[in-house]
Amino acid sequence: MAGTNQTYPAISDPAPLCYESMNSSCPKINYPVVIRAPLYVFFGTAVVVTVVGNLLVVTVVVHFKQLHTPTNYLIASLAMADLLVGAFLMPPSMVRSVETCWYLGHLFCKIHSSVDVMLCNASILNLSFIAVDRYCAVCHPLRYQNTITPPVTAVMICVSWGVPALVGFGMIFLELNIMGLEEFYYNNFYCDGACILFQGGLSGALSSVISFYIPGAIMLCIYARIYFTAQKQARLIQGRHNMANRTYGKGASDATKMDRKATKTLTIIMGVFLSFWLPFFVCNIIDPFIGYSIPPLVFDFVVWIGYFNSTCNPIVYALFYSWFRNAFKIVLFGRVSKQNPSSLKLFSE
Repeated sequence: MAGTNQTYPAISDPAPLCYESMNSSCPKINYPVVIRAPLYVFFGTAVVVTVVGNLLVVTVVVHFKQLHTPTNYLIASLAMADLLVGAFLMPPSMVRSVETCWYLGHLFCKIHSSVDVMLCNASILNLSFIAVDRYCAVCHPLRYQNTITPPVTAVMICVSWGVPALVGFGMIFLELNIMGLEEFYYNNFYCDGACILFQGGLSGALSSVISFYIPGAIMLCIYARIYFTAQKQARLIQGRHNMANRTYGKGASDATKMDRKATKTLTIIMGVFLSFWLPFFVCNIIDPFIGYSIPPLVFDFVVWIGYFNSTCNPIVYALFYSWFRNAFKIVLFGRVSKQNPSSLKLFSE
């Protein structure tokens, strides 16, 4: 999440410190310029791509009336979480990773950690509701419009943000993550210049299982059910193609194909999320039980892998969604304000 469970070596005279004038300062690693400069370029590029890509997703879903569907509203909500990862979390984390110190103060560290927990949980809740949306669209298409209504979608989005906000800010500001371990934490982990998210064995296990493993397993089961249902529908449609055309018309067939394509793309999005965040949650759940012996550099690495999920999502949209590519071209060439949004053709395939 926002920080890493890590230990620091004893402060000695030769070792550089984050704050030279403070006895309680954390030790600092001074990377040479030939390492720091490429790291800043790499992380800075990731920040720009993450912010611009997800801002574009939110913009096109809001602007183009053709995209005002429950599925796309949930996609925009997920993109907003990714946008905040790029705009709010990644820049301070970039400085912390390269400079190996936190210079933004204790209060902002708590805010940063709280938002980190919130956005990770918001992403997985948005993905969970997207899975429910796809299940209704593919497995119960005739009841979909009556089930996933605009008010239901609004409730999904509110829950996706409200619950994670309560969990993130409540856990950090009430110090629930160190409850019962306060003395151990302040004696072994706390120092000026650090911003870490310390979790005990029970806290780390519960938060990982509830926030990641259980929702991930449920989503995998839902998409497996969707896959088998879609395969069954495909065989029925292929066997009764002529009858389907006469009964339902081409529009129904096209709608079914679009639902399947959207489901396939969103399955990839879910798979990318689970793959990118799995290393962090594996480390988070085992670190307390092995004496917090995972090196800080390893923890920092797996945190950034999780962050890069937010960078990859717009790329997946661009690869698999024709409407995203077409909308990107319209925005890129400045044709947004020149045409009626409802008259623009976005779905080319």
